[in-house]
Amino acid sequence: MRVRYSKYEPGFDDLSGADLMDMIQDFLMDSGFSDPYNRYQPDPSRAPTAEDLYDALLQALLEQDRIPEEWLREARFANRKEETRLYREIQKLIQRLQDEGFIRLPGNDPSETGQGFQGESQETRLELTNKSVDFLGLKSLRTLLGSLGKNAPGAHLTRHYASGVESSGETKPYEFGDQPNINIGETLKQVVMKGLDNLEERDLTIELSEYTAAMNTVVLLDCSHSMILYGEDRFTPAKRVALGLAHLIRTQYPGDQVRFGVFHDSAEEVPLGRLPTVQVGPYHTNTAEGLKLARKMLRKMSGEMKQIIMITDGKPSALTLPSGQIYKNAWGLDPVILAETLKEATLARKEGIPIHTFMLAREPELLAFVKKLTQITRGKAYLTTPGNIGRYVLMDFLNRKVSKN
Repeated sequence: MRVRYSKYEPGFDDLSGADLMDMIQDFLMDSGFSDPYNRYQPDPSRAPTAEDLYDALLQALLEQDRIPEEWLREARFANRKEETRLYREIQKLIQRLQDEGFIRLPGNDPSETGQGFQGESQETRLELTNKSVDFLGLKSLRTLLGSLGKNAPGAHLTRHYASGVESSGETKPYEFGDQPNINIGETLKQVVMKGLDNLEERDLTIELSEYTAAMNTVVLLDCSHSMILYGEDRFTPAKRVALGLAHLIRTQYPGDQVRFGVFHDSAEEVPLGRLPTVQVGPYHTNTAEGLKLARKMLRKMSGEMKQIIMITDGKPSALTLPSGQIYKNAWGLDPVILAETLKEATLARKEGIPIHTFMLAREPELLAFVKKLTQITRGKAYLTTPGNIGRYVLMDFLNRKVSKN
């Protein structure tokens, strides 16, 4: 028997796109907390660049000790990194992420230009696909639901009964349009009592079931400066919760809709594909503008059952004036800002929208504000921390019973 040994060629051929996503998920979810120079971008939903992705993969490979020493030595003394084996191999990994549908680099497709990555612009913006968002959402969901036990997610219950879905044990006479869930025992009683020839439509007895309805949700994330202050990253856990909710709704509640917004000096909607890369900035907290945005988003979503989930760690400290200027006051709870914020809460109440607030801090002023906000909208308030916020949010979403008054 003859055994032939071939020369070992170092490389990263064993790494799949999913492996690479695992390695760089912290980079994709970065909230700005790790930036020692506080180099805030003016756009809180800005996307990282192709160069950022290269650096993230390089760092991940170095941490896992996967780069051969000769590649590092070559890179150390090279005049241009684009000429090194290390650079070419990492660009192959970037291409693998594109080929497997995890990322897009618009305007930098070698098949379109006929060129490789050597000529790419460092400002090429990285776009995440639905596949990558689902990957990050599933990762977050598994972590967040790890302590919730084995019960499967339910649906959004109402106070009403109908002739479908899950049986409640109750019955009623048949009416036109009901699902034909005939209760055989009760119907046969009518046959015996009235005779087959005398039966009417209402003598058919159907089984009642719990009626479930679709829920429209807007998740508001506070991305003001305080979310990364005081030696604690509060924003990354908030984003993980939002991604977990998105994945849960898309997979378990196909009739539901969820959209996302961020508020800071102002507020804007963030598409799901840009949610992982949202960062905090040197902003104040314009809660009123966030609530106004959420109400506007919910008006565009069909259905009657609506809710706002707001994740914040600070009291309102900014307000958009009629002129469009931003009035700011970070000292204490400004009565003008407070009044306008509670006005938005009152408008939400009139539109039948509860506001459920998850507080990441325990300042007395914040607690008093959230208590008032909750009372106005008949929502719920949760005092939580970045470590357990996911459990509270998802437990509430899975178990909430909603009734119409």
